[in-house]
Amino acid sequence: MEVEIWSDIACPWCYIGKRRLEAAMAQFEHADEVRLTWRSFELDPAAPAEIPGDAEALLAEKYGVSVGQARQMQQRVADVAAADGLDYHLGEARMGSTFDGHRMIHLAAEHGLQDQMKERLLRARLIEGRLVSDHDTLVELAAEVGLPEDEVREALASDRFAAEVREDEQTARRFGITGVPMFVVDRELGASGAQPPELLLSLLRQGWENRAPAISVVEGGDSCDVDGC
Repeated sequence: MEVEIWSDIACPWCYIGKRRLEAAMAQFEHADEVRLTWRSFELDPAAPAEIPGDAEALLAEKYGVSVGQARQMQQRVADVAAADGLDYHLGEARMGSTFDGHRMIHLAAEHGLQDQMKERLLRARLIEGRLVSDHDTLVELAAEVGLPEDEVREALASDRFAAEVREDEQTARRFGITGVPMFVVDRELGASGAQPPELLLSLLRQGWENRAPAISVVEGGDSCDVDGC
């Protein structure tokens, strides 16, 4: 059974969703027969390599709220993340493009290290406040999970895996995916948002036992979309 997850490195709900999927997988009777694939999704495809400025001030400007209100919004997400074992420092985030990070996740897939690369990038962006568009940073993070440094540098210096990232995003558009995380089982069943582990477990079991003719989406989970979190 294949489980595909569309998500963005810059999405705080996506890291929470990853932890909740892991909790569900730990209880799933057929977990060893599931293939997990991380799919690319950029919340801001037009973002430059780095957006200068304080993360909370940028968030406040985006939503038309005060910096204090933006800080409260981030704290709400951080509190939810803490319950799932994640120590967010969203106020220290460095904003910018996630495109090259997604390319590294595709590279990692060729080495059987996709989940590890996804995990490392999420941690770097949402907990450590690192700029995941910076090539030296990406080389360092990729080397940490076991990718060959020379191959990483060569990929970053080229457009390798750019087409694969765009293909993931085009597939998301065909499916009508506008928010992430989005969990899809065998391209037949889906759940949007950082759903609780018990709901994701139910999705896995339903996908195993009953194949639906088209994607049936469970709505209502917290997520990020193209307009923000």
